[in-house]
Amino acid sequence: MLDIQTKQLPPDIVVLEIAGRITIGRECKQLEWATDSLVREKHQKKIILDLSGVTHIDSTGIGIIVTSAGQVKGAGGELRLAGANKHIEQILKLTCIDRIVHWNPTVSEAVAGF
Repeated sequence: MLDIQTKQLPPDIVVLEIAGRITIGRECKQLEWATDSLVREKHQKKIILDLSGVTHIDSTGIGIIVTSAGQVKGAGGELRLAGANKHIEQILKLTCIDRIVHWNPTVSEAVAGF
């Protein structure tokens, strides 16, 4: 199961705290839908995906992160990643996602960068 909690940080930053596996299947689409909802319905332009609770990510998860980052950018905003463990960090680097989507070791650092 993938668990996504939304947290608002003043003045205009939203953190999606993700726990579980971002892998192929319906649960993975929840992340895409959550980001889509923030951009389209709530007009959020500063979004951080907190990956500290993510245990595994596959190519589908990588694709959703890239798609979501493009969607946020297309709306004039920015999506950032934070808190990945060593395993997830290696996958992000191996797939060069860390070059496409800004990554920080902690949510606090991601917030400070906005």
